[in-house]
Amino acid sequence: MTQYLEFEKPLAEIEGKAEELRALARANEEMDVADEAKALDAKAAQLLKDLYKELTPWRKCQVARHPDRPHCQDYIKALFTEYTPLAGDRNFADDLAVMGGLARFNDQPVVVIGHEKGSDTKSRIERNFGMARPEGYRKAIRLMEMAGRFKLPVITLVDTAGAYPGKGAEERGQSEAIARSTEMCLKIGVPLISVIIGEGGSGGAVALASANRVAMLEHSVYSVISPEGCASILWKDAEKMREAAEALRLTAQDLQKLGVNDRIIPEPLGGAHRDAKAAMASVSGAIQEMLDELKGKTADELIKDRRQKFLDIGSKGLAT
Repeated sequence: MTQYLEFEKPLAEIEGKAEELRALARANEEMDVADEAKALDAKAAQLLKDLYKELTPWRKCQVARHPDRPHCQDYIKALFTEYTPLAGDRNFADDLAVMGGLARFNDQPVVVIGHEKGSDTKSRIERNFGMARPEGYRKAIRLMEMAGRFKLPVITLVDTAGAYPGKGAEERGQSEAIARSTEMCLKIGVPLISVIIGEGGSGGAVALASANRVAMLEHSVYSVISPEGCASILWKDAEKMREAAEALRLTAQDLQKLGVNDRIIPEPLGGAHRDAKAAMASVSGAIQEMLDELKGKTADELIKDRRQKFLDIGSKGLAT
């Protein structure tokens, strides 16, 4: 069953009416509603096109958070073979908000790491809604160290509202774990590619996205803070999240102009959740292109390329 976002309510009504007509026709074979249903389908298709023609930053946030959007686990199942998950940080525990392990991408051995939000109530609670604790980032560090040792490219799939801000996480060194994960991203001598597949929130995202190449799905977002959090701090009113989303410049399009991300991966009309297979195929193609761009570079060249990319951020402007 399709889940509609707030701004998609007019679309829900039209598609709902078309489905009602078809249900009546199934119940009564003498009814001929093909033309009416077809007309409603055409109207819905045009409305969908109009709605997604120029999404506001806040609407892009809503699309990026859609519960049916493909998550890290879905991408790993679809794009990677021989996936062998590796668990734990060898220190405290295994954080299910971060998953990763050895795999093959187009028959090339790689290490894949990503945030996993979960797909139903039970898994979302188990995965802590994709908000990693320190042990999650220490697991990522361990996997990146292993990738560097065995000369394996690293692919990260970022989808988190941010690192978990709970008391226990802070006691176990949340900020230190994020900083060390970011440091490890910057110093490993193998190709590192990151794809923002949904939300890229704060340091929790940067800890896995300080890569040679950063790609963003068309309707994904990447920001230092959520629009609601920004609005609460600046205006003491979370309801001003629309204004905050505009000010944060968190869309893939704005961030490409600022030099934060290197490429935008197109999504199917209506978002990745409407055609997950097509979205994942686009991501697969982009990852392969980015791997090809980095092929043949030495460890020193990869490290220099990565550091320069982040030193250059801020050198490009964005007209207000």
